[in-house]
Amino acid sequence: MKNCLVVDDSKVIRKVARHILESLELSVREAVDGQDALTQCEAAAPDVVLLDWNMPVMSGMEFLQALTHTKLTARPKIIFCTTENGISHIKAAVEAGADEYVMKPFDRETLESKLAIVGVI
Repeated sequence: MKNCLVVDDSKVIRKVARHILESLELSVREAVDGQDALTQCEAAAPDVVLLDWNMPVMSGMEFLQALTHTKLTARPKIIFCTTENGISHIKAAVEAGADEYVMKPFDRETLESKLAIVGVI
């Protein structure tokens, strides 16, 4: 079973994402910010990270930059999931290493299609 790390400071978003991801037969872990996510990735790398942009402690972009400096043998796919919809944000995310980009609010079909695009399902 593939696994996903949902990184968002909103408990509601994490709960909604967990429900959708588990219905797609993915195992789900949660992180409340980028630092928590980085620690979890170093302990056991997920197949995919659903990553919020704006979070306290460590933002999604800071997490993505820090992830490139880890010694992970297999880099997880990164799907940014955020309210930031400007073309400059999307371009910055892709240039930093994001594999896909999803706008909040999202639904099952949108998330499922992005997961298929990155090859997780």
